[in-house]
Amino acid sequence: MGKQSESSAKKRKISKKESPCPIKNYSRKQPAVDALTTSYNEEVRPLLDAVHRLRQLKIMQEGIQLPTIVVVGDQSSYVCVRNGIGSESYEKARESEEKLFMTHHLLSRIDKSIAGIPVLAQKLMQIQAQSIAKCLPDIEKKINEKLNSNLSELEDMPQNLLSVADAMRASIQIISKARETLKKLLIRGEFEDYPNENKMHGTARLAEMLDDYKNDLPADFPTKGSFLVEEIAILEEARCISLPNFLPKTAFITLLQMKVKEISGIPHHFVLKAWNYVEYLVLRVLEKEAENYPSLQACTRSAAQNLVEKMRRKSRQAMKEILEMEMATNYTCSRDFTDTWVELMEGQGAFMDVIYDHSKPTKINIKKIGQVDVSHLRGKHEGSAEQAFDTKMRLISYWNCVVLRLVDAVALHICKAVKILVDDEFENEIINQVIGSKQNEIEKMLEESPTISEKKERLQKSIQLLKESKEVMGMIMNRISVNSSD
Repeated sequence: MGKQSESSAKKRKISKKESPCPIKNYSRKQPAVDALTTSYNEEVRPLLDAVHRLRQLKIMQEGIQLPTIVVVGDQSSYVCVRNGIGSESYEKARESEEKLFMTHHLLSRIDKSIAGIPVLAQKLMQIQAQSIAKCLPDIEKKINEKLNSNLSELEDMPQNLLSVADAMRASIQIISKARETLKKLLIRGEFEDYPNENKMHGTARLAEMLDDYKNDLPADFPTKGSFLVEEIAILEEARCISLPNFLPKTAFITLLQMKVKEISGIPHHFVLKAWNYVEYLVLRVLEKEAENYPSLQACTRSAAQNLVEKMRRKSRQAMKEILEMEMATNYTCSRDFTDTWVELMEGQGAFMDVIYDHSKPTKINIKKIGQVDVSHLRGKHEGSAEQAFDTKMRLISYWNCVVLRLVDAVALHICKAVKILVDDEFENEIINQVIGSKQNEIEKMLEESPTISEKKERLQKSIQLLKESKEVMGMIMNRISVNSSD
């Protein structure tokens, strides 16, 4: 028993002697740990704190993404370390690692600047700091851009109107601005306000509609049934007691009126289509200019619709008068009519030969018409065929003049009507209806709409958040600059 107790006491003494050793060794390693901690606190922690602060400010709600930090290593260099074995403590592992790199016959040759856990930790901190710092300039740029955008948008928001006079002044400014925009779109052909909306390019769309209208009009004189049947029927009914071989003007006018009536729906359809488009354009412009005042939007929309409808009625009446003028008489000063008629009449002799000579084929080619069958004209209609042919050729020659006038007159009318709408009628009519008969609508403008209030509040909150974020970024970027210069 005595020996055992003595042995135990000896072991305890040894333990007491050995126990300070790890403490002493640990304290020797502590400066390395302190240096690592200091480096972390100075280089990495501020960057992480800045990102965390931005995340707390909810900067990501402004569409600005923050970096997600994941350190995966760096292939540009390497660090040699000793892995911990079993459950050995950090202090024990550090001791063993240092001893290994000091005493091993091969590992001791490794440069101490690339060996050991502290070196690895320092390397990883540098990678982490560089990764974060690389993202920060872009984040700072996006914050500044978003802040400037929101400040500009808030400045463009309408100010609260304090009196009816202010509301009237704002209404007149909105209507005047809308008129100027319409002048650009419908008269001058400028579309910088709507560069990517082709439907808002007024002059181009109206020109397209005019081209479609021109193509819808029959370029050739419309004909129904067998060749010259219509002309012969009308000539029979237009006969009177008079000298022979004189074409009755009534027959020509009657046939002309019939054909003009057949195509009369085309100009009316074009005018309706054009004014529907102008109305769409006017309403879109007014809606955009008055978007901050819903009560004014509704009022100007109604006034604009009334104005366009008035112009539409005038255009319908103008189309009616243009068509009536074409049906009233036959006249043109164009030499093309005479030249074309003379050219077409050169085929009258060959045509009459086929009519009288029954031995010849019944089909014949006629200029401007093509191949026709004349078998139905032989015998009974031989006497009136010559006058019918002359009348037909005159109508074909004259039809070019009719179509040209219908295109030119309608095009000039619609251009003039649109110019009158924008330059003369728009501002006065809208202002008179909005201010003159809608005083209550002006008073409603004094009440800021909930939509505008919510938008202002949202912008103000966003601006405050971005300003705080800018301050955070400013401090950290200054710190990075100072560290870089050091």
